[in-house]
Amino acid sequence: MLAAIGLAMVLLAPGEAWAAEFDGSRLAGWWAIPFAGILLSIAVLPLVAPRVWHRHYGKIALGWALAFFVPFALIFGAAAAAAGLVHAMAAEYIPFIILLTALFTVAGGIYIRGNLHGSPALNCLLIAIGAVLASFMGTTGASMLMIRPLIRANDDREHTAHVVIFFIFIVSNIAGSLTPLGDPPLFLGFLKGVTFFWTMRLFPETLFCTAVLLAIFFALDSWIYRREGASRPDPTPDDETLGIDGKANLLLLLAIMGLVLISGTWNPGIAWNVMGTDLTLQQVVRDLALVAITALSLVITARSVREANQYSFGPMLEVGKLFFGIFLTIIPVIAMLRAGPDGAFAPIVRLVTAADGQPIPAAYFWATGLLSSFLDNAPTYLVFFNLAGGDPQQLMTTLSPVLMAVSAGAVFMGANSYIGNAPNLMVKAVAEERGVTMPGFFGYMAWSVGVLVPLFVVVTWIWHR
Repeated sequence: MLAAIGLAMVLLAPGEAWAAEFDGSRLAGWWAIPFAGILLSIAVLPLVAPRVWHRHYGKIALGWALAFFVPFALIFGAAAAAAGLVHAMAAEYIPFIILLTALFTVAGGIYIRGNLHGSPALNCLLIAIGAVLASFMGTTGASMLMIRPLIRANDDREHTAHVVIFFIFIVSNIAGSLTPLGDPPLFLGFLKGVTFFWTMRLFPETLFCTAVLLAIFFALDSWIYRREGASRPDPTPDDETLGIDGKANLLLLLAIMGLVLISGTWNPGIAWNVMGTDLTLQQVVRDLALVAITALSLVITARSVREANQYSFGPMLEVGKLFFGIFLTIIPVIAMLRAGPDGAFAPIVRLVTAADGQPIPAAYFWATGLLSSFLDNAPTYLVFFNLAGGDPQQLMTTLSPVLMAVSAGAVFMGANSYIGNAPNLMVKAVAEERGVTMPGFFGYMAWSVGVLVPLFVVVTWIWHR
C-alpha cells in the first residue's frame, strides 16, 4: 500500500507486538468474513446502491468493524479485544491518518498555475515528474502534489478516467520503489535492517515498468485525444503564466519527509506500553510535529491558493472512514497469515517454498503482490519478510532474489486495486470531486488485470525466475 496505505504504516514496526503475540492459529478462516465484507461493500455498493453508499459508507464500514470486534470480544475476552483495538488505533490507524492528513493538507496548499492543456505529451511529462518524486517524497505526497494539476490540465477533455488510472499505476505505486521513503513496505524493511540504498537494486525493473506503462499510456491517450479532436474545445488563451503558488508548503513537505526518516533512525529508547502496544517517544514526537505542520499549512496558505486547487476535506474524510473499518477487520487476517503453516492460510505459505525447503522468488513475488492488492502492503511485506527468514543480512546477500521479489511484489501490486495502497483511494476521491467519472472497484480491476498483470508476468520472467 509513503498505506496499504502511505508512509504512516512505518508505525507497524514498533507497534506490531499485539499482532505477533496473538496466536493466529486459533482463528478459523471465517474470521476473514468481515474483511471480505468491507471489500465487497467498497466494490459493489457504489454500483448497485450508489445513493445508499455515498450517504452511509461510514456506517457500513463501522458495521463490518463491529461484525469482527464484537464476536472476537465475546469469544476471546474483552481484554484481548481491547488490546487489539488499542494496537490498531494507536500504533496504526491514528498515525496513518495523521500522516495522510498532513500530506493531503500541505500538497493541497501548493498550486501549480498556468494554462496547461492535457495533450498526451504533457500528460506523460506530468506523470513522469510524479514518478521521479514518488521515491523521495512518498507515493502519497507525490500523488497529492501532482494529481490536481494533471486533472486541471485535462478539464476540457471528454475522457479523462484513463489518465487518472495510469497516474495511480505509476505515481501512487510502482515509482515509489527506489528508496525506503517511497512506500511503507520498504521503510519497514529499512527499520528491520535493510540498508537505505539497497532498494536501488529495484531500479531496472522499476524503470522498465514505468517506461512500458508510459508508452502504453501515450499510445492510448493519443488515440483518445485524436478521437476527441472534433468535439474538444479550443484551448483557452494563455493569460496565466506558469508558476507555483504556496511555495512555503514545499518546505513543509520536506519537513514531513525529514520527520518520517528521523522517526525510523532516532531511537532514544523511551517507550510507553499501552495494553501491549509500545508507543515510542520518536512516534509521539513525529505525530505531534505532523499535526503542527498541518495546522501551520492551513494558517500560512492563502485561501485563494486552496480555492484555486478546489481543495476540500471530503476525500480525506472518505479515506479516514473506510480505512477505519479496514484496519480493524484486517486484524484476524494478518494474524492468520503470521501463523504460517499453522494458520488458516497455510496453503499460501506452502506455495512459496520448494520441496527442498528453498524459497521460490517468483512465488514470493506473486504471493506478496496478490495479497498486497487487497490487504495493506506494509504488513503483507512483513509477513513474507519474516517467512523468508527475517535476517536482513542474509536477505540482502544470499537470499537477495527473495527480498527483491517481496519488495517489488508489495510495492508494484498495490496498484492492482483501489485498496492496495492508500494513495489509490485518495486520488480516486480527489478525481471524483473534480468531476472525473472514475470506474468502480471491478472496473478499475479490469484495467489492472488487462494492463498490469501481463506486465508483471514479463517482470517475473526477467527478474524473479
